[in-house]
Amino acid sequence: MATERLQKVLARAGIASRRAAEELIVAGRVRVNGRIIDELGAKADPRNDRVEVDGRRIVSEQPVYVVVHKPRGVVSTMSDPEGRPSVKELVSDVPGRVFPIGRLDFATSGVLLATNDGSFADGLMHPRKAVPKMYVLKVKGNMQPDDLERWRQGVRLEDGMTLPAEVRFIRHEEDKTWLELTITEGRNQQIRRMGDATGFRVMRLARVSFAGVSSEGLRPGQWRFLTRDELVAMKSAYGVPERIVSGVASTAPADTARARPRGKGHGHGKGHAADTTPLRARQGGGASRGRGRAAPTAETRAEAAKGPGRGRRARSAPAPRDDAPRAEAPRGELGAGGRGGRSRTTGTGGGVRASGGAAGEGNYRTTRGRRR
Repeated sequence: MATERLQKVLARAGIASRRAAEELIVAGRVRVNGRIIDELGAKADPRNDRVEVDGRRIVSEQPVYVVVHKPRGVVSTMSDPEGRPSVKELVSDVPGRVFPIGRLDFATSGVLLATNDGSFADGLMHPRKAVPKMYVLKVKGNMQPDDLERWRQGVRLEDGMTLPAEVRFIRHEEDKTWLELTITEGRNQQIRRMGDATGFRVMRLARVSFAGVSSEGLRPGQWRFLTRDELVAMKSAYGVPERIVSGVASTAPADTARARPRGKGHGHGKGHAADTTPLRARQGGGASRGRGRAAPTAETRAEAAKGPGRGRRARSAPAPRDDAPRAEAPRGELGAGGRGGRSRTTGTGGGVRASGGAAGEGNYRTTRGRRR
């Protein structure tokens, strides 16, 4: 493998995004062949050079790409100083050390992608990519055609006008309005702020699609691997992942889903895991044992709007009834409009945790430095 910039090597490892990797380098936390590198621009061969972060050597691991149905009442970070339930608990059995791509609010449910490929994450989060994020939401008040058009054209917030959005009316429900909204920005709590700025407070919010990937067929707390078709579509539209490699992360079937039981610390009790059937085939090299599900139908699209369930593991009973809208059947339009190992990355102090990196020839993780 040819040499490449050191920050890119770290990003491929899932250690940090390229920008965060630059900070690691400047801080003198990175060594190449025993020599501290503290200047940007240095290059390394990840296959032949010994690259270490905080004394832990980076070794190759297979890229992993998953979609998680994040429940409400869970923070979309790998840790929380307040001790609230985090996404880390939901993806603890995913092979490889993955991290979430972007964030969903504590009270927002739905699609959240996770990966150990930093460049993949950076590519989907970059503003120039204009990656679409689709939501179903309920607001207080009866929105009229002019109100919808205002959201389509952009809403003025304290940090400037929002970009034009796609808005589709779903239905009125007494003094409330259900609608479907697609945005391409990633501002903090943007949709809730849009509601406050226009006098329509957001009461329920669920992300049903991110970059074309949905959580259909996944109950709150479940995850599955992205399929090869989904990764190919992303590469065509957004240029990432840089290379689609064979293995569990990129070839697992779409119905591979696993549920993480939710502990007592979750405010809404334990989550549900759908009844499943064994997978017909196992992927190579230490892949986690997935479970199959029947293919989802269009009727499940608004499932993401419901919060975490209660009680024990679900049996054969149908999913709990949800008050989310059926986006496919609105009541009417409103006006015209890799490796098999389970070793985890270790670090010192704050550790080497990240939110960024790339696919390419493969990712890398750090292990306790044993000479090879």
